[in-house]
Formats: sequence, C-alpha cells, structure tokens
Amino acid sequence: MPIWPAIPFLVVLALLIGAAPAKAVDPTPVTPELVAAAQKEGSVVWYGSEDLQLVTAVATAFEAKYPSIKAQAERSGAERNFQRISQEYASNIHAVDVVTSSNPGPVLYWKRNGMLAPFVPADVAKWPAGDRDPDGYFAVDCLTMPVMGYNTKLVKPEDAPKSLSDLLDPKWKGKLVKAHPGYSGTIVTSTLAISKLLGWEYFEKLGQQQVMQVQSAVEPPRKVVQGERPVMVDGAEASAFQLQQGGAPISLIYPSEGTPAVPLNGVLMKEAPHPNAARLFMNFLYSREAQQIFVDYGFRSLHPEVREPAGRKPLGEIKLLRTDPEEQEKAGEDIKARYAKYFGT
Repeated sequence: MPIWPAIPFLVVLALLIGAAPAKAVDPTPVTPELVAAAQKEGSVVWYGSEDLQLVTAVATAFEAKYPSIKAQAERSGAERNFQRISQEYASNIHAVDVVTSSNPGPVLYWKRNGMLAPFVPADVAKWPAGDRDPDGYFAVDCLTMPVMGYNTKLVKPEDAPKSLSDLLDPKWKGKLVKAHPGYSGTIVTSTLAISKLLGWEYFEKLGQQQVMQVQSAVEPPRKVVQGERPVMVDGAEASAFQLQQGGAPISLIYPSEGTPAVPLNGVLMKEAPHPNAARLFMNFLYSREAQQIFVDYGFRSLHPEVREPAGRKPLGEIKLLRTDPEEQEKAGEDIKARYAKYFGT
C-alpha cells in the first residue's frame, strides 16, 4: 500500500496530477478594502464536510468578528456535497462560495476542470509547503481520522479489540457499527487505505459480522455512547473527543495496523456568488482563531500557533495510513460498489 510518512501529502498530489510549474500565488492578507467589499456582499455560503457542531461554531465565530456578514454554513458528507454542486452547476446555479472536502477526488476534479479560483489565505504561508497546492488552489484545513472505539460501560479495556483484525473475532458479531463510503469522503479514504493494507478479503469477512451500517463517520461514536453497539469500526476521532469531553463512556483505539489519516482541503469556487466575502472567510478559516476551534473540537490542525488539549494522543505517536489521492479518485466508484457487495448496502 502507498504510505507517505515522509513525503508531504500535497507534494505527492502535485506530482500525481502532473501540475506544471506555475507562478506562485502570494498569500492574501485581510485588508480594509477586502472587508468593505465583503460587507457589501453581505453573506458567504460554505459547504463543509466537517462535524455539524464545528461548522456551526466556525460560522458563528466568523459572524461575531464580521457582524454585517452572514455565514451560511451547510454540513453534509463530501460525496453528497460533490453531487449537490454537480447538480447545481448543471442547472447553472452557483450558490456555494467555499467548500471543505474530506475526499480529494472532488478537489482534483474541480481544479482539473477550471472550477476553482486560486487563493492563498494569509496564514497558509505558515503551513508546510507540502500541505498546500503549489498553484494556490487549495490547502489542508485540518486532518481527521476514523478510529476504532468502544463503550467503556459495556466492554472492559482488556477485552476491547486492539487491531482491525480483532474485529473479525466471532465475539463481535452483531456488536459493531460502521460508517459508509457512499456518504462519507472520510470513509472512502479509510476504505481504500485498509483495502490496500489488508486486502478486500478483510471487508468481505467484516461484512459477515452483522455490522450496523450508518452514513456519516460522525455517527458511530454516538451509537456506541447510546449503547446501540458496543464497538465502532471507524468513528470520527473529533466526534468521539467531543463526546468524551462531555463525560460519555467512550474510549478510542488506534489499531496496531495503522489509522487512516484523512486531509480535508478548503477551496474557493471560481463562480462564487460572493467572491470577496469568500476570500475573507477563507482567511478566517485558516487563521489561528478558527484553527483553534478546529482543535478544540478534536480535529488536527497544521497551524503552528494552536494549542492541543492535554491528554490527547500526539499525532506523532500514531501510525498513519496515507492514500494515493489520484488512485482514490479513479477507484471511488469501485470502492463503493465493492463495499455495497460485502455489506449489502
């Protein structure tokens, strides 16, 4: 399986899509002129695939900073957002300004088809070069990870699974909950990473475990906390962190084989109906202020000035599984078809 521990994600991405060298796009700071132009437009529309509470919190913080600009934040899975934008554009409807996607496929497609506007927020200059598009069309706004976990009231720590392979044990039959790649871009990435590591035979066997199937990666942690299933296969780390902070009985597991790492990329649509408000919002999205909100909600940030909560497992101590973004784009439909075959959904 392609694992890129030493090569920054977007360096690989640029090589894979064959991006020709282009003039560097300079970071754009927030200026009084940009703020005035954004205020005149009055609103910005963001389609995000992060957790609903996070999307809402970031939008609320933006409105508090710029009270004359309405931030319309709509949360859905990366796959649904891609379908929605495709349908809107096919009808000549340009409703969205900014998109954050947990699936690199849509980002590659939009860039390749000239649907993105190059724009580098000021703080992205602080990002590692490999985590921002060299042509200035997108940058990683956060990392998320689908992790295993269990209800601490229903499963003892010593009995909990420690690896992905442990989930195939007959004792977990009818006791697992899992998200779906047909809805979640995070799970598309996760499914590809694990299939490259363990083969599709792994999913064929897992599909025989009577797994409760949900849509978004944010749902398995909730099902575990509610006691509907004691163990989750791939719940969103950030959602689980939020539940833990509220005292919920859930513990996370970073499987011994490795944990898929999913980058979310932020883009500015070329046909954005509020281009100045979109640029102002993009600057805010990558600012220390907004990135701290990401971290507080359990996502992993690349901003060098954010502070991680005490007690969280450091990213450097987690074995990460990274995927080939171009392969993922090409294999997306095959991944969903194979998955549906094994899980019957």
